[in-house]
Amino acid sequence: MDSENIKTKSIYYPPGGILIWMIVFIEMMTFMIALAVFVVQRSANIELFQESQQLLNKHFGVINTVFLVTAGFFMANALHKLKLGDSKASARNINVSILLGFSFLALKSYEYFDKITHGVGLDHSDFFMFYWLLTGFHFIHVLAGLVILIVLKFYIKKGYYSESNHEDVETGAVFWHMCDLIWLMLFPILYLL
Repeated sequence: MDSENIKTKSIYYPPGGILIWMIVFIEMMTFMIALAVFVVQRSANIELFQESQQLLNKHFGVINTVFLVTAGFFMANALHKLKLGDSKASARNINVSILLGFSFLALKSYEYFDKITHGVGLDHSDFFMFYWLLTGFHFIHVLAGLVILIVLKFYIKKGYYSESNHEDVETGAVFWHMCDLIWLMLFPILYLL
């Protein structure tokens, strides 16, 4: 068995490397703790939280969920294509992920603008304090993820990453999927429950 196969089969070398998984664990724990506090606060103020939730546009939440999940699919496909040696298809798939990521940010920005113009800020209610902090923190993660994807696409097009050199692309994909997963926790708790 060669060293590459040993590396990929070891728990210390998961896809993207152990460091990104440590970061994912810390980020997920941070969001889960914040959401647990949100649920506790919600149970103490159910009427206020339900009234505040009615001010959210569920359609925007669904559309943004579709944007991120679809972007995650294309990112996974970009990595798959790169591992097969098709860097052009990989770059095209990352382009779709980038477009969908920016679409998410554009729609979320419009939603933020709408809230601000209607006087629904951080101090509007406890619900909106959580809404702004949680979605704002996620917004920053998506923005960072887009920077990562743009850099990865640039280096794929330059030929730096290939079927034999793709660990950084795996790392970027893990980060991007973390953004998807965080949104899949935020959306139902903030918009639907």
